[in-house]
Amino acid sequence: MLVLSRKKAERIFLANGKIKIMVLDIRGDSVRIGIDAPKDIDVHREEVFDLIQKEGSNKQQKED
Repeated sequence: MLVLSRKKAERIFLANGKIKIMVLDIRGDSVRIGIDAPKDIDVHREEVFDLIQKEGSNKQQKED
């Protein structure tokens, strides 16, 4: 895992600049980030991603 420190308004670039992550605000232990990515790249919070994976797994099991 790569760990980076960023201050408010600083950005991180991924995939040759196709994905940009910016620290928007820091309040206590909460950090607001903005993600700018192409429309063909899905961006999900962890809990949403986990649900999608679980539903996909359940769907695959039903098909088998």
